[in-house]
Amino acid sequence: MGARQNPCCSMEPRATAARELLLGVLEDLSQEQLKRFRHKLRDERVDGRSIPWGRLEGADTLDLVKLLVHFYGPERALYVAQKTLKRADVRDVAAQLKERRLQSLGPSSPALLSVSEYKKKYREHVLRQHAKVKERDARSVKINKRFTKLLIAEEPEAERARRSDTHTFNRLFGRDEDGERRLTVALQGPAGIGKTMAARKILYDWAAGKLYHSQVDFAFFLSCRELLERPGMCSLADLILDQCPDRKAPVQQMLEQSGRLLFILDGVDEMLAPEPGEAMPCTDPHEATSGARVLGSLLSKELLPTARLLVTRRAAAPGRLQARLCSPQCAEVCGFSDKDRKKYFYKFFQDEWKAEHAYRSVKENEMLFSLCFVPAVCWIVCTVLRQQLQRGQDLWRTSKTTTSVYLLFVASVLRSAPTADGAQLQRELRKLCRLACDGVLGGRARFSEEDLERLQLCGSKVQMQFLSKKEMPGVLETEVTYQFIDQSFQEFLAALSYLLEDQGAPRAPAGGVEALLQGDPELRSHLKLTTRFLFGLLNAERMCEIERHFGCTVSERVKQHVLRWVQDQGQGRPRAAPEGTEEILAPQGTEESEEEEGEELNYPLELLYCLYETQEDTFVHQALRGLPELVLERVHFTRMDLAVLSYCVRCCPEGQALRLVSCRLAAAQEKKKKSLMKRLQGSLGGSSSRATTRKPPGSPLRPLCEAMTDKQCGLNSLTLSHCKLPDSVCRDLSEALREALALAELGLFHNGLSEAGLRLLSEGLASPQCRVQTLRVQQPGLQEALQYMVGKLQQIPALTTLDLSGCQLSGPTVTCLCTTLKCPGCRLQTLRLTSVELSEQSLQELRAVETANPRLLITHSALDVHPKPPKVFISAL
Repeated sequence: MGARQNPCCSMEPRATAARELLLGVLEDLSQEQLKRFRHKLRDERVDGRSIPWGRLEGADTLDLVKLLVHFYGPERALYVAQKTLKRADVRDVAAQLKERRLQSLGPSSPALLSVSEYKKKYREHVLRQHAKVKERDARSVKINKRFTKLLIAEEPEAERARRSDTHTFNRLFGRDEDGERRLTVALQGPAGIGKTMAARKILYDWAAGKLYHSQVDFAFFLSCRELLERPGMCSLADLILDQCPDRKAPVQQMLEQSGRLLFILDGVDEMLAPEPGEAMPCTDPHEATSGARVLGSLLSKELLPTARLLVTRRAAAPGRLQARLCSPQCAEVCGFSDKDRKKYFYKFFQDEWKAEHAYRSVKENEMLFSLCFVPAVCWIVCTVLRQQLQRGQDLWRTSKTTTSVYLLFVASVLRSAPTADGAQLQRELRKLCRLACDGVLGGRARFSEEDLERLQLCGSKVQMQFLSKKEMPGVLETEVTYQFIDQSFQEFLAALSYLLEDQGAPRAPAGGVEALLQGDPELRSHLKLTTRFLFGLLNAERMCEIERHFGCTVSERVKQHVLRWVQDQGQGRPRAAPEGTEEILAPQGTEESEEEEGEELNYPLELLYCLYETQEDTFVHQALRGLPELVLERVHFTRMDLAVLSYCVRCCPEGQALRLVSCRLAAAQEKKKKSLMKRLQGSLGGSSSRATTRKPPGSPLRPLCEAMTDKQCGLNSLTLSHCKLPDSVCRDLSEALREALALAELGLFHNGLSEAGLRLLSEGLASPQCRVQTLRVQQPGLQEALQYMVGKLQQIPALTTLDLSGCQLSGPTVTCLCTTLKCPGCRLQTLRLTSVELSEQSLQELRAVETANPRLLITHSALDVHPKPPKVFISAL
């Protein structure tokens, strides 16, 4: 130890010599030269520090020497003075100072100067070492290109979160309410929220001169886990030396100015609470001891008490570290804002088209998008999407199920948890899932230590990864409770319990899957996310992933049980009359009254979400056999809702009917994103001539229309009633009518269609490939478009029934209709004109059609609605 102190003992004579040199040189300056020196010295910044002008103005030579030594140290002050003299154009005096310094102090670099020069070298080293960070898949990415600003809430303003810009990071080590400088800052938050990345970015920005430039000379990043697992003994000086680019670092001089050191300690959760018999704290930075003792002494401020500490920890168990941390300033890391989520996608993909395509696919899934505030989950989502893009898979098909993302997240977290016993981890996961399921079914989000002890989860790896600890002051003692790091994780693990526990050990959740599925849907609304996850886990690929990730064999029994439950949902539900007579009697102004009732939980749509989550076509096809008609009423569709509906329609069996009543469709693209949508549409249209023929953007129903054209789609009947459809729907629907092989019935009732829209529909119906046999239209007005449509009747190959009940048909329109009905090529067998006001001339024209075409049945109150069978048929029979 004595040898280490010798350099310090010899420093005072050198400091005295430096002061004398400064005084001698400055005394040789004239008053004009001294004035220029003071002005130039004001602008001289060393390590971000400069002498305030208020103290320089009017200072004589003795005052200047004192200021130089105070701000820069004795020997560093010589170099500052030499540089300033050159800038003040007193170069001869600057040369004299250099010569006298070499004579008095020698050519070797003095101690403090070594620190100054080494600081620059060390900063450059940090910039090189930390320019890239490793992600969960071990890929290295540049930190500046990947780091995305996080929301950080500082105490006592925890409710006000700020984006993590340079100003926010600088505030962390500001002064507290009493004006005291903060020495310990704790960045806390749940797993995956971005604490480590934020800490690394702080280190990198410091090295780049953006943070703490006037406060910190050296910053060191220490992983607590690595430090605790480090074999043998070490000192803090050894740890500092390990961070440096070489073994010649002036560690002793660094430690002597410990107030200008910053230690970033990542993951202090690894530290255990101090034991009663624990060794005394370490106070000597050169003492070789255990890594745990060095870390504990830093945290308690027994070692280098004036050094700054930035620690990261989960908010899971703050009380466990309270005995070690010394008055920390806490800052909560809250993840990404909506704006920064989008930025993360662009930084991840580094390709504007891919980033926008991937971002939009996630943005439309509201629940998945909301989860992406967690950077770790956002990374998992982007990684999955990148793989799909590389494989050429359709993002709309493969990227909108949340179950697979959660499964990847759980598997990723468990893989990162250090454990030597995989079987033990599997058992712990089963118990954790059991705890989650009990809580979901019982409406509980908080659990006691007794709950964890009952399942032997206290101190387990899964507890540390997925449960956060809360300490609440009680009457007699502190109450300790646990909750899942996010409610959605509890719901996912609850769903996973039904598959993991299918083998009977430990026992299955009380009541089995029936307890989750049975009962009044409105009373089970709090279980809907868990139910969606259960359906998602029934996917064959997900079941294989469960076996691969967790080593658990999954039975098909639960899957078959759920399938039967879905099929039973259609029992006892009457199918609406296909004739659409209820539409005729509906008041014209019902749209507004229906909207005033507000949006309610639409059970059929929720069931479709569950089916969509499976992403298994065969399962959905079989499930929908029990639901021959899907009726969705008063649904304010989002694009995600329409994507879910479209997927189920694509998989529906033959004979399926779909009715959308008084539904509101979301705009295809928000107005503020119009220009971006145009660019995207243009890039897509470059490779497809068909895409360029459509007017961007497409209608909200385009996904549904495209699903109808799928070869496996069995949709037989489509009814749109009081849906306020824009004209663009007719364009997409017209395209679908040309290719929808199974669609035999189409009903359009009071949808606010225009003349142009109905004309487009007529073109699609007249296509040779159109299979529509029954067409029902109820739309006031549109005389010219109706006349255009009836003129196309003879060109509609499969049409046998036309229902224009409730329409307003003018005389010319009826005349055109009758002319078409008389054509030999017209195959129409039934014409319904219920509640249509007709003139006497129009009635005569229709009677003439009946006479000319006895096979045609015309329904109207003024006409014979029960015609006698034609004599030709009687003879044949």
